[in-house]
Amino acid sequence: MNKFEILAPAGAYEQLKAAVICGANAVYLGAGNFNARRNADNFTNDDLKEAVKYCHLRNVKVYVTLNTLIFDKETEELYETVKTIAQSGADAVIVQDFAVFKAVKNICPDLPLHASTQMAVHNVSGALMLQNLGFSRIVLARELSLAEIKEIRKNVTCELEVFVHGAHCMGASGNCYLSAMLGERSGNRGLCAQGCRLNWKSQHGRDYALSLKDMSYLDNIRELCDIGVESFKIEGRMKRPEYVAAAVTSLNNALKGKKYDKDTLRSVFSRNGFTDGYLKGKRDLTMFGYRGKEDVTSAANVLKSLETLYHDDIHPIGVRMSLSLKKDEASVLEISAKGKTVAVQGAVPEIPRNAPLAKEIAERNLGKLGNTSFHLESLDFSNKDELTLSASSINAMRRDGIVELEKSITESTYKISDFIPDSHLPYHPLQRLKTRVRLQNFSQYSENFSDCEFIILPIDEILKNKESAKKLSGKIIAELPQLIYPNEENTIAEKLTEIRKIGITHGITGNIGSIKILNDAKFTIHGAHGLNITNTDSLNFYETLGLKDASLSFELTEKAMKNLGGNIPRGAYVYGYLPLMLMRACPQKNYSGCENCGGVTSLTDRKGIKFPVICNNKSFSVLHNSVPMYIGDKNLSMLDFATLYFTVETAEECENIYESFTHKKNIPGNKTNGLFFRELL
Repeated sequence: MNKFEILAPAGAYEQLKAAVICGANAVYLGAGNFNARRNADNFTNDDLKEAVKYCHLRNVKVYVTLNTLIFDKETEELYETVKTIAQSGADAVIVQDFAVFKAVKNICPDLPLHASTQMAVHNVSGALMLQNLGFSRIVLARELSLAEIKEIRKNVTCELEVFVHGAHCMGASGNCYLSAMLGERSGNRGLCAQGCRLNWKSQHGRDYALSLKDMSYLDNIRELCDIGVESFKIEGRMKRPEYVAAAVTSLNNALKGKKYDKDTLRSVFSRNGFTDGYLKGKRDLTMFGYRGKEDVTSAANVLKSLETLYHDDIHPIGVRMSLSLKKDEASVLEISAKGKTVAVQGAVPEIPRNAPLAKEIAERNLGKLGNTSFHLESLDFSNKDELTLSASSINAMRRDGIVELEKSITESTYKISDFIPDSHLPYHPLQRLKTRVRLQNFSQYSENFSDCEFIILPIDEILKNKESAKKLSGKIIAELPQLIYPNEENTIAEKLTEIRKIGITHGITGNIGSIKILNDAKFTIHGAHGLNITNTDSLNFYETLGLKDASLSFELTEKAMKNLGGNIPRGAYVYGYLPLMLMRACPQKNYSGCENCGGVTSLTDRKGIKFPVICNNKSFSVLHNSVPMYIGDKNLSMLDFATLYFTVETAEECENIYESFTHKKNIPGNKTNGLFFRELL
């Protein structure tokens, strides 16, 4: 690859052309139904082949997004999609789900794998974990600072890809369930409804408290270059080709140390301008913004002028030609480029009535390559018998030769297997359903919980209550924070060492990096909901990583849970104000910072409904659903364990809910079944 790669979005063919013509080194695009922008036009099987061909003939790479969670019923379609991508000759696949990882390894092991930002890699441990699994590139989380990216870069050798321009999700990638829970349109399935862009109010009455400005790191691009980031990514597969053209052109100029047109870039698309708050570690209210009327109208003024940026195609590949004319023999044209040579035969040359064919005339006809990616570098011309050949014959050889050369250059060289995935037998627990209780703090503990298999507690709560925790050490699972940034990794490891000293040896996490942290600390590992396990292959894969058991994604229906195969014990949340979004930029801050925030607050949606927000040591906060999910009175025979996920409840409420679940009773008050009976789109 080039030292620094400009990676552009291509939601459709016009955007792809705009990216390539304006100077992108690579594009990323969706194919089929397994990509995180299913509402983009995307590319059909035939379209994909043409897109890859177009890009490869212009020295541009193509990365195909297969970065959504899949269900078991989609496995066959997934394998066909992977086969199609391999046949197209695409340069890499971007993945979130380990079922997709497995499918690529089975179908085409040589096809490079890039870890999607949906995998939520935000620390050294996560990057090392995926590098060791064979990922050639990691797309880092968008919430990282320059110093944090630098720390990850120092510790891994695989390529790093960083978003440098485009929309900011409020939630940490892969950790947002807002759209799924409130609208059955999952961001993890490529159909986010962007409910965060609606008018949520903070506790201080600030509007649009879940809407961030778009990022733009172009002023800091040299710092990212100096760190050693290989690929600079532009967000926007749902955006217009003019946006793609403007962003690629601006990034290209920034990388060259030239000025770029900030006003045009802002006009074509922004939300009250741009922010570099995450990169600079300044996570304050200047990061927040929403798209107003002025932002929309300003775009209309620049769209027409931006079309000129991608009006004329590029012809980057120089070809060498050799035309040979001999008496009574077919004419022969050889064309060479990129280490490939093709030869085509044409008409038998004739004795001229006037002058023989001159090199200048042959060169003029052979150089007519306007609709291709080629330009004529040189012509070796042989006409010792002083013959002539019609212009139509020369043109026909040129056209046929170029077709053959294009085919030779773009033909996929991957070895593709006819692997057929195994069908999975449904799993049946061998024992009766066990109960686990997850507590936000120790004050929620009840003696009644002694009947539980395990009690899950955040690691800081354990350390604050060492004596109490020691008495329950055999029952406690230490819960790691869902987000652990590079400067916190050593501290977390030290806390785990301290926790082991009081006899606790079980840990739970919902992040790939923390699996490594727990494994290094020699803890028995349990998987939490954040691993986003929605299929059997993923469940089996986490077992190979050392998990003793795993909580399934709460984006699964009852039916999907029942049909899961594999051997590893599995469970689900049966009660709780489910976590909808993890947020590193706090929506509750005011202009003076945290002030007297107690750590538990609420946001109010446009309908006046309040949603709890819990702060995690000022590192990140969690938006929870407004009403609890409860399925404790439903059939849970497909599970080994059920978890009661307590957050904002009082000790009395926790005890009452536990008692109701124990006796398979309903609970009073407003509640939801979550997605237990509602299938995602």
